[in-house]
Amino acid sequence: MDEQGLNDAAIFLMSLGEEEAAEVFKHFSPKEVQKLGETIAKITSVSRERVDEVVAKFATAAAAQSLIVSDTGNYVRAVLKRALGDDKASLLIDRILQGGDVSGIESLKWMDPLSVAELMRNEHPQIVAAILVHLDYEQSAAVLKQLPDRQRNEVLLRVATMEGIQPMALKDLNEVLFNVLAGGDKVRKASLGGIKATAEIVNLLGSNIEAVVLESIRAHDPDLAQKITDKMFVFDDIIKLDDKAIQLVLKEVSSEALIPALKGASGELKEKILANMSSRAADTLREDLDSRGPMRLSEVEAQQKEILKTVRRLADEGQIVIGGGGEEAFV
Repeated sequence: MDEQGLNDAAIFLMSLGEEEAAEVFKHFSPKEVQKLGETIAKITSVSRERVDEVVAKFATAAAAQSLIVSDTGNYVRAVLKRALGDDKASLLIDRILQGGDVSGIESLKWMDPLSVAELMRNEHPQIVAAILVHLDYEQSAAVLKQLPDRQRNEVLLRVATMEGIQPMALKDLNEVLFNVLAGGDKVRKASLGGIKATAEIVNLLGSNIEAVVLESIRAHDPDLAQKITDKMFVFDDIIKLDDKAIQLVLKEVSSEALIPALKGASGELKEKILANMSSRAADTLREDLDSRGPMRLSEVEAQQKEILKTVRRLADEGQIVIGGGGEEAFV
């Protein structure tokens, strides 16, 4: 959901009243609840005209909806297979149509990282890895930051070498948590974990932890560590994007985020960013960079991380391509 959509949704929910809005929120994912909650909190006043505009837009959209498929199960199955192929669609089909109980893992998505870490602190690294690959990469990284160095390294090593998860393998932690994928031995194992998932999580750990984790994996398996490193996309890798991709990214990034992010970037990357801006905007950014004094490394890395999230979102949406080409170019 883009910024305009978030604002529209926030205003519409505010117009419903507390009880009705609460019912709507029950159908959102944790990330959607967080984004909408943050948007609502930022709204201080809304004109009557703006409220009327949003309500009218919703009424138009609602009026256009109709149930035109009688067998929705077969429809979803056919569309996913056509769009993704049998292998990639199988996990989604299992989750959507087979009614698997995912309440255990889903409940973790609502918990803060420290609470999740405390819950898993004494569990075997293989168990922790099996759980983390079901969470968003950002949440997994936040949980790992709360774990001791040794456990964190062991968990990520197992994520990297994970080829799949048999549903029955999750039963060892507790019944509430491990009923998530309980469906018998005939259920296709989920294609979770692996090198790409590890790279995505390590990307979000921060440079200090990242170096320790990769060194630990390298000591165990140098080839595996190199494969993870090859899959990682760090801020300086933005220079590998083509001009059109950089321009799309810049449309999504505010100057207030760009200034600190570029403070820690290479001169070559700065020049490529400036070359993809209008002359006026580039001159203004140069002045801001020159006038801005020393900044904390944590602030620089935080803004770089936010821009990387934008890059990955645009890549996930198919608007830009990151990577070295071939079948693995799209992420």
